[in-house]
Amino acid sequence: MSESIVYKKTEQSSIYADIYYHGSQTPVIIYIHSGALIFGTRKWLPIEQVEIYKNAGFSVISIDYRLAPETNFQLIIEDVEDALNWVRSTVSKMYDFNTDKIALIGSSAGAYLSLVSGTMECRPNAIVSFYGYGDILGKWYSEPNEFYCRRPIVNLVEAEKYLSDSEVSEGSWERFNYYLWCRQHGTWVEKVTGFNRDIDSELLRKYNPVDNISKYFPPTLFLHGDKDTDVPYEQSLIMYEELRKVGIETELITVNGADHVFDQNMNDVQVKKAFEKTVGFLKKHLCE
Repeated sequence: MSESIVYKKTEQSSIYADIYYHGSQTPVIIYIHSGALIFGTRKWLPIEQVEIYKNAGFSVISIDYRLAPETNFQLIIEDVEDALNWVRSTVSKMYDFNTDKIALIGSSAGAYLSLVSGTMECRPNAIVSFYGYGDILGKWYSEPNEFYCRRPIVNLVEAEKYLSDSEVSEGSWERFNYYLWCRQHGTWVEKVTGFNRDIDSELLRKYNPVDNISKYFPPTLFLHGDKDTDVPYEQSLIMYEELRKVGIETELITVNGADHVFDQNMNDVQVKKAFEKTVGFLKKHLCE
């Protein structure tokens, strides 16, 4: 069972978090959903994964955040920072979590936001990145994606049909068409961030985790399929290697033959082992 609570209010929207409470003084996992910052919802966290984390001794909070392109990119980052601060300041008065021990777990774009959190002053104690990315300035996001270009080319008018005139913090699957259009044309960076890759490159670097690694970056676990057709496996490998260079404790779990969203196949032997290692990593950095 979970409890849905508004963790942030803006002039246009209320942004929710689902709290899966496990017990007094349990460390906290904050989960950030996928969806290219364009679509998705906190409800995407599979209950099977919630149970794995709870059985290992953790409470879980799955958050929404405002979505692009309706919301300014910098405000999306701000939502994650506010969620972290909310857990430490407000939630600790509502539940007796151990809010001194927090991990951020994200999938894809949620993993990107989790990695961005590692560069914040209010950084978590640990990060787990499922098929995430740390370099939004790489060619992979600025050129048409070969895999998505095999699909029928999306018309921009159709792609924009499910966008809104106001803020959105829960996005339906229909919004995927806008993401598909972006990937087919290599325009994700411009359309989602609102910045021009060439003119605003220095501004964008502020939100590019690979360019902002310091000795204060939290211990980080990467999990990625080596046949990922959406986010290249190299995105996790690059971040892993850069963290190692500055002495950050980090691990990379390669799921052989796996595509994007491999963690939805909970019956796969490799996936089961990956979650066992994830739990071990979390216990090491939140419980010891």
